[in-house]
This record gives sequence, C-alpha cells and structure tokens, in this order.
Amino acid sequence: MSSLLSKCQQPDAQGLIQSITPENAHWRYVGFEAYRLQAGQSLQLDSGDNELCLVLVAGRASVATLHAQYPQIGKRMSPFERTPPYAVYVPHHDRVEVTAETELELAVCSAPAKSHLPSRLITPAEVGVERRGKGRNQRLVHNILPDSQPADSLLVVEVYTDEGNTSSYPSHKHDQENSPNETYLEETYYHRLNPEQGFCLQRVYTDDRSLDECMAVYNRDVVKVPRGYHPVATLAGYDSYYLNVMAGPVRLWKFTWEKDHAWINSESY
Repeated sequence: MSSLLSKCQQPDAQGLIQSITPENAHWRYVGFEAYRLQAGQSLQLDSGDNELCLVLVAGRASVATLHAQYPQIGKRMSPFERTPPYAVYVPHHDRVEVTAETELELAVCSAPAKSHLPSRLITPAEVGVERRGKGRNQRLVHNILPDSQPADSLLVVEVYTDEGNTSSYPSHKHDQENSPNETYLEETYYHRLNPEQGFCLQRVYTDDRSLDECMAVYNRDVVKVPRGYHPVATLAGYDSYYLNVMAGPVRLWKFTWEKDHAWINSESY
C-alpha cells in the first residue's frame, strides 16, 4: 500500500479514525485528524503551538474554548447535502471541548501558528461557494478558511465532484518555495464517497516521476500530498466529497498547471 494513503480506522475510545501529523507524514506543517463521536460524547483538545480549524463534516455539536462558547452549531447531517459547513477557528495555546449533540463527524485541521488571533465561529453564510470547471471537469467548492480570511498557516476547503467527473484537475502543483509563481503547500485529502461502498482514484506524481503513485481511495481514507500533481477521478455511480487542508511557510494558494494538460482550461475545450 502506498505510504501516501492513510486508511480509515475503527473509532478508538475518543472516536479517532484518522491521525496525520508532520512526524508521520514526514513533512513540516499540516496536521489532520478525523473523529466520529456518538451523541453526548465529548472530546478535549489542546492546540499547543498550532492553530486549529474544526470542521463539522456532519452532525451538530457545542464547542467551548478557554474564552468563547459556540453552543448548538451545525446543521447538515451529511456532507452530501452540499450545504456549507459550520467551522470553528481555534488559536494556538488554547483548549477546546467539543460535545456531540448528535452523531458527529469532526475534522480537526492544524498547522503552526504565532499570531494572537481570537477564536471565531465560521458560519455557512461566511463560507465562499463557487463552481469551477466545465464539462466533465466541473465541481462545487466551499472555501471554509481561504487565504483572504485571517489565520497564520491554515487553508481549508471542501470540494464536491459528481460521478464520472475529475477534480483537482487539470493537474496542478504547489511545491516550490521562494518562487514568484508558486507557493509550497503540503496538503491532505479527506475523502467521502456516496454511496459509501464506492471508491475514487487519486494520483500523486512529479514532473520527473520520482514520485508517481495512483491510489484507490475509499470512504474516509486520507491521501497525503507532499509535492507534485494530485488529480482526482470519480467513477460511475459514486459522487465524491473531499476536505482539503493546506499549509506552508507562506499562507497563499499559488500553483502552476502541468503543461501537458493546461489546454483543458482553454475556451476551445
């Protein structure tokens, strides 16, 4: 199995099903955890040196930090309702308690932070919604924590791709530091499929093919993208959702297309 693919695990006592850290991913910035909590179950987290973005993928919860409370948040019970989520930004050196009001699927996105930003609630009305692509390259995007909103490192977005379509495509990359055309951003993909028994395909590869892996990705698996291009292809009968977490030394999403496939962006396509 590819070292870039993290398979979903059965929930532990805390409800943890995925845990990606800079140490086990062998990179510097991005951390990602996913939890499945039962109604009434609570989770305590310490942000330490990191900022966090808690995304309610599905279900409702009450969230309390050291200085703020966000009771009874959340609306959608499945990400495939395709409505923007509720999320909570938590600064570094804070503590947070999440209490599930219903069955809860929670994503915890993390990256290094230094600024003294306050915690804040991100409501569905504050999430930017856009449609990208055309033809079989169309997808729906929810910009939860884009680079236009305050944070130190984190960028968080979710993407819906209909059956038979591609996304994160034409192939693009963001793995160059100190480049005028590109930023260095590590990235995780938390995948969901509808119906749940489905799978999609994701390839991660570089121009010189020193990295070139293609993975069959099932429900709640995570793909790690340390560098290179990283397109996703869905299969007939199964819609795709994924939650992206990106972070790097410069908080800006700046990428370059793979030259062979950039023509798909043209008006003639």
